[in-house]
This record gives sequence, structure tokens and C-alpha cells, in this order.
Amino acid sequence: MLTGLKAIIEHDFRTFFKYRFFTAGLISMNLADLLIMAVVYTQMVSFDYFKFVAPGIVAVGLFAAAFVIGREVNNETRRGYNQYLLSLPVRRFELIIGRMIAGGLRGLIYAIPLLVLAMWILTFPSILQLGLIIFAMFLLGMGISGLAISLAVILRSFERFTTARSLIYLLLIFCSTVFYPITVLQQLFGGALVVFAEANPLSAISNLLRGYLMGTPPVTLFSWTELLVFSAVFILAGAGFYALAIERSV
Repeated sequence: MLTGLKAIIEHDFRTFFKYRFFTAGLISMNLADLLIMAVVYTQMVSFDYFKFVAPGIVAVGLFAAAFVIGREVNNETRRGYNQYLLSLPVRRFELIIGRMIAGGLRGLIYAIPLLVLAMWILTFPSILQLGLIIFAMFLLGMGISGLAISLAVILRSFERFTTARSLIYLLLIFCSTVFYPITVLQQLFGGALVVFAEANPLSAISNLLRGYLMGTPPVTLFSWTELLVFSAVFILAGAGFYALAIERSV
């Protein structure tokens, strides 16, 4: 089983690093958010926005890199590439789980340099805390991959998938605590938007990173529970929908 999983993960990593210009664009966007926007905003608000947003940029990078697998699965589903994957000497279980693990690892590996930069700006956590941070990021990466795969399989049309992806980006990134504290949303909007932001998994990972790297907000059981529930739901959903897509291609 490990040989099959390794082959699938290696295949997905090679595919991911073929998108050199796309990856360069993501890196440029993340660094611009941190080194330009955050520096400017720090001069405009009453707190150190540069330090506040650094963990949020890690969350955005993780999210964007892990979501890329949805585009790949969508292309494979539309073009019948699943039949080639089924011809490989791996079992369907290995294929499905391998894709999920690869998505989580790709997001984690992409986000680790951003995490190192955030630690350099803020503080270096203990070994235990660093282990918990990496575990949380990998877990969320797998959940995001599951979400992306679910959308890719349900919305087989590339146009529909792209539209849904843009909507998900808008909701999860900007209706969260990635770029601003929850108190700002409470003051400006309130109601359902604040509830959504508090339940948003990107808020959970951003708050966890800030808790471990800044000490505020404190790390809570709610953030960990939210992260575990989101990841479990979409890992199972992604695996289920991907299994159905493979079955239809036989």
C-alpha cells in the first residue's frame, strides 16, 4: 500500500511543480500582501498590522496551494484522464487517499517558507508548538483538498468550477480573521457574517497561528475542534465524490 501511495503522491508533486509561473504568481501575491500592504496599513491603524497579518498570509498560502488539486481533478474528469490513473498498478483506495494526502502535503510545503517568515517576524515557538502548527496546517490542507476535489467532481464544467472556486475564495479568505480582527467585523457588520467568520476554518488556522506565535488570541479547544470537523467532513466528502467519479469513468 505504501508503494502505491508514494507513487500517487510523487505524481501529484511533479504535476504541481510544473506550474512554475502559477506558483511564482502565488508567491508574489503572498509576499506583496505582507511586504507592501501590511507595511502600509501598519501606518494607518492603531496596532501593528504587519505582525497581525503575517499568520494570516500563511493561511492564505496554504489554502491557495492546497486548492490547486481541484483544478487538476476537474481537468482529469473532463478529459477522461481517470482511465489512465486506473491503469496504474495501484488500488483505487490508494489512488483516492494518495490524492488527498498529496493535496495536504503540497499546501503544507508551499506554506512552510511563509511560516518561517512569520516566525522570524514574530517569535519561534517551542518544538511541541511547532509540531502542533505543522499538524494543523497539514490537516487543513487535506480538508481544503477534499473541498476542492468535491467541487471539481460535482461541477464538471470548467466554467462552473472556476466560478465556484472564485466564490469560495471570496467567502473563506475575506470573511475570516485572515486580514482583520473579528472585532472589526463585529463593528462593521455583525449578524450572520460574524458567525460565518468565526466558523470559518481559515479563521481557525489564523487564530491558532497567532496564538502559538503571538500569544493572542489564546489557543482554544474550539479552534482545534472546528479545524478537525471541517477537515474530517471534506476529506470524507472529497474521497466519496472522487470514488464516484472514478467509478463512472470505468
